[in-house]
Amino acid sequence: MDALEDKKGEDILLIDLKDIASFTDYFVLCTGTSDRMLDALAKSVLETIKGQHKKNGRIEGQSHDGWLVVDFGDVVVHLFSPDQRDYYRLEELWQEGKVLLRVQ
Repeated sequence: MDALEDKKGEDILLIDLKDIASFTDYFVLCTGTSDRMLDALAKSVLETIKGQHKKNGRIEGQSHDGWLVVDFGDVVVHLFSPDQRDYYRLEELWQEGKVLLRVQ
């Protein structure tokens, strides 16, 4: 979460999905205000997790599409443009998950 906050990510949300999803334990959702910011957020998350936890992730998507996914297996980080986050509304789709942390 610090990696996202340090790069000025907005509306950061950590959702516990352990009891309702078979493919991951947690979702992290974050909004970035530009393509460049989305790329910087993804890079920061990859470097931080690799450095602190020795775990490699994989980026999927393109920042110009407004949605990047950084997949670490048990944690999936979704980085959205404001429009894409509002359109896909993952918070609503996974509302059965427990919100562990929200940083405005």
